[in-house]
Amino acid sequence: MALRRAGLLLLSLLCLSVAGAARAEEIPATGGNHGGAGLIETRNARFREDGTLEAGTALRHQRRFWFVNFQALPFLETTFRLTERLDGTTGRGMTTDRAFDLKLRLLEESDTTPALAVGFQDIIGTGLYAGEYIVASKRWHGFDLSAGLGWGRVGSGGEWTSPLALADDRFRDRPRDVGRGGTLRRNWFRGGEVAPFAGVEWSAPALDTPWGPVEGLRAKLEWSGDALRDERGGYPARRAGLRGEAASRVNLGLQWSNEWLDAGIHWVHGTDLLLRLSLRLDPDDPPARPSPPPLPMPRRPARAAALPGAEAEAVFAALEAAGFQPVAYHRAGMVAEIALGGGRFREFPQVAGRVLRATQTALPPEVEMLRLRWWQQGAETGVMEIPRAALEAAAWNRASPEEAWLGATLLPATGELAPGAAHPGGVDWSWGVAPTLAFSLGDPSRTLRWQGGLAAGGRIGLGPEVLGGGWAVAGSVRQALLGNLSGGLPSDSLLPRVRSDEAAYAREGRTALATLYAERVWNLAPDWLARASAGYLEPMFGGVSSEVLWRPHDRPFALGLDLNWVAQRGFDQKLGFRGYSVATGHLSLYADLPVWNLYGVARAGRYLAGDWGATLELGRRFASGIEVGGFATLTNVSAARFGEGSFDKGIYVRVPLSLFGRDSAERGGLLIRPVQRDGGQRLAVDSPLWEIAREGRAEGLRRGAAGFAR
Repeated sequence: MALRRAGLLLLSLLCLSVAGAARAEEIPATGGNHGGAGLIETRNARFREDGTLEAGTALRHQRRFWFVNFQALPFLETTFRLTERLDGTTGRGMTTDRAFDLKLRLLEESDTTPALAVGFQDIIGTGLYAGEYIVASKRWHGFDLSAGLGWGRVGSGGEWTSPLALADDRFRDRPRDVGRGGTLRRNWFRGGEVAPFAGVEWSAPALDTPWGPVEGLRAKLEWSGDALRDERGGYPARRAGLRGEAASRVNLGLQWSNEWLDAGIHWVHGTDLLLRLSLRLDPDDPPARPSPPPLPMPRRPARAAALPGAEAEAVFAALEAAGFQPVAYHRAGMVAEIALGGGRFREFPQVAGRVLRATQTALPPEVEMLRLRWWQQGAETGVMEIPRAALEAAAWNRASPEEAWLGATLLPATGELAPGAAHPGGVDWSWGVAPTLAFSLGDPSRTLRWQGGLAAGGRIGLGPEVLGGGWAVAGSVRQALLGNLSGGLPSDSLLPRVRSDEAAYAREGRTALATLYAERVWNLAPDWLARASAGYLEPMFGGVSSEVLWRPHDRPFALGLDLNWVAQRGFDQKLGFRGYSVATGHLSLYADLPVWNLYGVARAGRYLAGDWGATLELGRRFASGIEVGGFATLTNVSAARFGEGSFDKGIYVRVPLSLFGRDSAERGGLLIRPVQRDGGQRLAVDSPLWEIAREGRAEGLRRGAAGFAR
């Protein structure tokens, strides 16, 4: 009774603060133990700054939470959580549970009204932690008070009758199916009983210490609506003399935050000490090492080269010295056309700025207009005309990069070079060595399985003057060094095992021929690209693959079609095959969306296991080049036949390697796929046309305009 009164008191305090207190100065939100902004176990109506990425853990006896939180939009918080908990079936040992949460802002806080949010916990998961809530938060001087109502697991205390159940009998029953998970739940706000929850967070003033002032300390106290239903047979239940209930629903603790860290120590459920730690960053402005500064922009030469052929040779030599691959050169009067590929830069404006820095002294002084033709993987992906003076002014800080952008004109990519253009001849080749990391979250016997190693690869390409251009041979080898991915459980899939035998591939293919193929990438027509590949296309499949892409240079969309016939490779990833083959392909629509730098990809077609369906991907690109997104695939395979996870889905983060202090056009990626199964799986090739041609569009020019000066 006393604890119930404490919860009602907090509700009363919230109402008083709404009625009579002016809003205090805005204070950044702190994180809760389930991931996302909140108090301790309960959520509040607070949100991180737009775009914030956070990863962390909360550790207590017999339960460990690992989470990744993304403030996807100003009003939308998303959380992926992996829980290691006591196996409720046996009462001993640990098992894992995966969940995905959403929280949406309904109202922002004002001077007189609280912030209001609605949340869905474990919306896609086993349902063990499934629940919904509506919560209000109001700041009152140094206090942040929150109160709300919880359904399902969030309201398992069940003190009150649900107002929705009183209004409509259809809300009185809450179907529960705690199973293998992965399906989208639809029993939202159902159930005859709900529980109130409430809490307060106090922001302590700065503390003076011998090392300077310490700021960011918060004290937290809450009344939880969760009575720990379904946490059966464990330490809290034994201490309380109950089966699956908390000894106390009062939680308290201290938490310290700065610009990138949250660290807390909490006493929860009357029995356990809990430690919480998380790291976060702003993808628009992440911590980064500065890249090497560019060479100063030289002055124009006093006069042209003495011999006509020497001009082209000087341009080619300058491009090679700057790390580019010269493709062709032609000059007509005041216009110099430079075709080039490769380089250490991912955005066209920065390529343009570095090209002029490299070739400034090789170009005659009378050249006033540059026509830059950007080639990648054997095809032309972007054509830009820009006044030479505009690039010079941006490099010398006499004009802004935006002025250079305004002076630039983007043209269709055709792959057609000027008649009589000079070519350097020979072949283009590149190679590299990089670390690899693969991991799996879907094995119930081990929370994380992973494998780390090294990969070495290379590509040899022929110039555009050879057989129409775009021809190349590429390959890579891989050596596994560390990890336990090879110890994963055998696949129990009812579908053709196109991906779920990953443990066998890791075990038998420690030294592997990852890829070896011949390929041609070329321009079919203005803004049309094509690709044809044959060989060992990826570690699990080999065969033939073809693709065509229509990518208008001045439009925010593109349309592509890929068709493939492939056979499954042997587990040792040498030269043999396993006997399974399939025809697969997809029609794909790519689009830049008009708000928040969002983009979307929609695909429809046939997947590697022979299933038919569609994939929807939604992502967000930040000013730093970091991309965060997610995808989901639904096919004609039922959830029961698909197996654990019910359908294919995942989230990803892509990070430009240039953030680590070196010029690089490459990106590193992290893909979190809760369960690796066989439904909805696509072929993975090294040169998808959209990734090749994406930066050569008007959108890429606008987004990377600052590169004109770098």
